[in-house]
Amino acid sequence: MSLLCHHVVLVLLVVVLLAAVCCGYPTGDTYDDASMCGSRASATCGGVSVRYPFHLTNATKALPEYAAKSSFCGYPGLEIICNGSKAVLRLGNDDYVVSHVDYTGLTVSLTDADVIGSSCPKINHNVTIPQRSSLRLTSTVGNLLFFFRCDFVRGPKAPPKPPPIKQLACGSFMQGPRLTFLLPPADVPPGDDWSLQCEAVFSVPVLGDSLPVNANDPAWTKGGYEEPLRKGFQLSWEPSSGSERCGRCEQTGGKCSYNQDGEFLGCLCANGLMDSDGCKSRQNKKAIITGVVGGSAMLVVVAAVAAVLFVRRRKYEKIASSSKLLKYSGSGGTPRSMGGGDDDGDMESGSVKDLHTDLFSYEELEEATDSFNDNRELGDGGFGTVYKGSLRDGRVVAVKRLYNNSYRRVEQFVNEAAILSRLRHPNLVMFYGCTSSHSRELLLVYEFVPNGTVADHLHGHLAPERALSWPLRLSIAVESAAALTYLHAIEPPIVHRDVKTTNILLDADFHVKVADFGLSRLFPLDVTHVSTAPQGTPGYVDPEYHQCYQLTDRSDVYSFGVVLVELISSKPAVDITRKRNEINLADMAINKIQRCELEQLVDLGLGYESDPATKKMMTMVAELASRCLQQNGEMRPPIKDVLDVLRGIQDLCVMEKDGGKEKGLVPPFSPDTVHAQWDSRQTTPES
Repeated sequence: MSLLCHHVVLVLLVVVLLAAVCCGYPTGDTYDDASMCGSRASATCGGVSVRYPFHLTNATKALPEYAAKSSFCGYPGLEIICNGSKAVLRLGNDDYVVSHVDYTGLTVSLTDADVIGSSCPKINHNVTIPQRSSLRLTSTVGNLLFFFRCDFVRGPKAPPKPPPIKQLACGSFMQGPRLTFLLPPADVPPGDDWSLQCEAVFSVPVLGDSLPVNANDPAWTKGGYEEPLRKGFQLSWEPSSGSERCGRCEQTGGKCSYNQDGEFLGCLCANGLMDSDGCKSRQNKKAIITGVVGGSAMLVVVAAVAAVLFVRRRKYEKIASSSKLLKYSGSGGTPRSMGGGDDDGDMESGSVKDLHTDLFSYEELEEATDSFNDNRELGDGGFGTVYKGSLRDGRVVAVKRLYNNSYRRVEQFVNEAAILSRLRHPNLVMFYGCTSSHSRELLLVYEFVPNGTVADHLHGHLAPERALSWPLRLSIAVESAAALTYLHAIEPPIVHRDVKTTNILLDADFHVKVADFGLSRLFPLDVTHVSTAPQGTPGYVDPEYHQCYQLTDRSDVYSFGVVLVELISSKPAVDITRKRNEINLADMAINKIQRCELEQLVDLGLGYESDPATKKMMTMVAELASRCLQQNGEMRPPIKDVLDVLRGIQDLCVMEKDGGKEKGLVPPFSPDTVHAQWDSRQTTPES
């Protein structure tokens, strides 16, 4: 046997050497050169020339060898949406209109879409450049800070308005007692006590020469600021996307292909051929003919070797098939439960095939949402817009509609539908069904959760209502941990991968509904981690996952640790208006906890200073969060242990508050809000 293996290795070495001489390690793949890199992939849109390394959304294809992931000809993050007469570039969840692309200077000029068509524009979001993107802010960019709806009148401790600054005096900014300011960083008054009276603060990039000489000039505050916002700002990109392999590809006349995760796939060469590294188009015909003849001679040998390896691989796979991991061709790892196979794992209340998932027609959901009326839009759901709808049977629902049917988004759609169809837990959003894969559009249908997200109540537009008392926040932490414990305990386990306060919804009674499973991944039972490109939201992504590309269930624990800090601090996970070393809330929390400066982190309005019992519980939650935020994943507790600790703290809350009778304490979960039958009161299945 060892002699046979020796000969096989020699044969393979010969084949590899011949391939290197003749063909330069070709992948053997072909691609549609006209639609991915040719005439149909370039266009003039809104007066902007769109060509490599930019690419149009409709030029995104699935290469044969990489069918599991949508790929494109160009650099990551340079996808252009041709929206009528405008070329649009999406950064995070926000749209920016492209006014010019300088292919020589490697810069692109953008204007926020919220500015266009408005005589008194406002921008209520920060610029989010995905980590996988090739784009970076240029040195020509300055910043303006929007301080929205600041209230210096209400509340006994409200500080006075800083006298040097003048409010914006146009449009809706003049309505009501709340003031809004737009200032360059140099003109922001010192101290942050006054800015805490503002609903939100956002940083807006503009060209450096557009910053005002005098931010209190009446012409500036009455609408003069509009022109700098319309001029927009610039982003730059590196040649070859900063990739050595892409550089070699372009040096040999090829164009680089990447997938949606920012991974280099190969070099797209002339005549529809694809190479693993660089194109070999300069080889003469004799070399090509020799390569073809040599390749043909080796083909028989390779086929024989492949047959042997295939038989051995089949034998190995038969042994390995005892793993209960349910596979799918997509990167998200979607279960087979959509087909209702007999092998699907049991859940709390029966097998997957017993679950009821409805198929809706496009026309039915179009009617339910009033033709996807903008007035019914609830927000963004990761890779689609969510609308409120009313079904014919009277159910009020949330309908998620894909932005467009690119391969990556379709993959996430199928992933979320399949995962949700097999889950039943009172703290997970109820999935009602979806449209058929043959439908005009791909739509997901969920129960409607009416009370917004936890983020809305902590630091969003609902934060001024101060509806989330400390007992409520503790209950939210417990119920969210219960949902994650359930996901990690089922077989095969599920890692959510995008745990954050905007994905934790609240129903009318402020009970938790964890949502948005587009990035979730089924996890093998017999491994400690899965290697995959990092995905998630900045500020919540496990640093070990980001550095080592190794996803584990402790990645969710890290993200949940950030959620715990948000609950005790009322601060967002990322805020570029904070000090440099405190922009990331996780870093800020670890620093304050280690220095015993918890009073500088927590929301003092929750009773931290006035109620010793609340202070004790908030301190315990802070200590638990610090354990979840350990850099080393093995040092973090499993989510079940986190849940146990939180329940212990909640029991303390009940005892400290005289048996739970004090106003504001959350009652036990009501069975009236559960949409399915339950076998027991346990929130997680027994292992």
